[in-house]
Amino acid sequence: MKEIDIEIDKLTNSIENIISGETFSTLILPFKKGEKGFSSNKWVFNWIKELSYSERNVY
Repeated sequence: MKEIDIEIDKLTNSIENIISGETFSTLILPFKKGEKGFSSNKWVFNWIKELSYSERNVY
């Protein structure tokens, strides 16, 4: 498995604007292949590949 090289500055319960400190209500739901309203070409993440691993859950 390829290692992900990112820095997580802190974990929060919602999306947070780091400049203002404002937090936004966040709903995290499981994602399934073929759901409507999704465009994989707008992300720097291979959603299709991740969804192909049956042992993983994508949110």
